[in-house]
Amino acid sequence: MKIISGGQTGADRAGLDAARELGLEYGGMVPRGRRAENGRLSHKYAGMEETDSSGYRQRTFENIRIADATLIFYLGNITGGTELTRRGTRWIGRPSLLIDLKRYDEDESVRIIQRWLGKIRPKTLNIAGSRESGAPGIYKKTYRILIRSLAGNL
Repeated sequence: MKIISGGQTGADRAGLDAARELGLEYGGMVPRGRRAENGRLSHKYAGMEETDSSGYRQRTFENIRIADATLIFYLGNITGGTELTRRGTRWIGRPSLLIDLKRYDEDESVRIIQRWLGKIRPKTLNIAGSRESGAPGIYKKTYRILIRSLAGNL
């Protein structure tokens, strides 16, 4: 399985780091200039491709389009780019799974994700969700859940 994301802080970055930790192929589209809310995305994330636009919308739709499915993490409320991603999966017609980390604990999240991944078997999985600034702690929770979920599907 290949993991892709838009490289933003929070859930996106957790997806890239989990893939790197597990030795999975990773990549995805990022805004021109490798733009993220905390500055430029580090070049340690090789394999990321820049879009023509420095805005986030283009990379959001490109990542949905090139993935077989999208896994979306959030904390209670879906807003902004996370909502755009949710809508985009429907517009483009790709399966998605939403994980509300306020509703589900880590064990429950892992079970839900592993069952979903076993059912749809994506070759390319887009990891998306809330930014760290809007959902403090989402990176750590998402990273732990992804390590457990993806390791169980290797």
